Amino acid sequence: MRRLASAAVALFGALLLVSLFLHLVPGDPIDVMLGEESTLVDREALRRAVGMDQPVHLQLWNFTRDFVTGELRTSVPPFQKKVMPSIGAALPLTLLLALAAMAVALVLALPLGVAAAARRGTAVDTAAMSAAVAGVALPRFWLGPVLIILFSLKLDWLPVSGAESWRHLVLPAFTLGTALSAFLARMTRAAMLEALREDYVTVARAKGLSPRAVLWRHAFRNALLPILTVLGLEFGALLGGAIVTEKVFAWPGMGTLLLSAIEKRDYNTVRATVLVFTCCYVLVNTLTDVAYAFVDPRVRRRA
Repeated sequence: MRRLASAAVALFGALLLVSLFLHLVPGDPIDVMLGEESTLVDREALRRAVGMDQPVHLQLWNFTRDFVTGELRTSVPPFQKKVMPSIGAALPLTLLLALAAMAVALVLALPLGVAAAARRGTAVDTAAMSAAVAGVALPRFWLGPVLIILFSLKLDWLPVSGAESWRHLVLPAFTLGTALSAFLARMTRAAMLEALREDYVTVARAKGLSPRAVLWRHAFRNALLPILTVLGLEFGALLGGAIVTEKVFAWPGMGTLLLSAIEKRDYNTVRATVLVFTCCYVLVNTLTDVAYAFVDPRVRRRA
């Protein structure tokens, strides 16, 4: 019940904030629909037709009702176009991109972090952490175009944009996963160093277990707890961070849909997109708590 209550508060807060911010954005959606040369009578008639003359609380109520029932429609022409089919087409592509970026981050970060912890203070450790710092410092809006120039224009190995096949997913997934892999590698190294100092590692070594078994079977499993927490939080952040990457690679996901709605002043689509992002973030955090309990039996006992 506490989780459900906190999720409801998060959803309501996101809806309220985005609605208030939309009213602070310069420009009037009516001007976008009719043009600045339209008459005052036409503007007021259209404002009443789309419900923009109502108080904010009534607009929020009407939006919530239509969103839950699936009858939510766009705030700009064509007015009869439903919003949820557009979100239904874009959301799987954003989730696919986020999952691919997460896979890239795990493949790069976990071996890098474990190797750095196992060889602390050596050249391997220095090189791994230097690569991690470089990955964090590279902005996505710069890395994406560089990868396009290198692998699409120069080498002609991968397509520039779109989402027609798995080849279109490679560059955006790598761009989005690079920063996460750099952060995750540092987190893995720190968690492994802490695990390697524990008494059970000393006992495992005293029993004559191989260094590989001590490292992966004992230390790595216990180091997974903080890593899982970070993965859950960062996956939610990937959904929002995918907006820039989707724009660079023309990936037709939720980020592209959101930016297009902002440009058109389509308030209903903006609200619905942000609300779906919030739902995904809350769901991922809940699943992270469940996974945490599976990994650590002590969490199940406390619950």
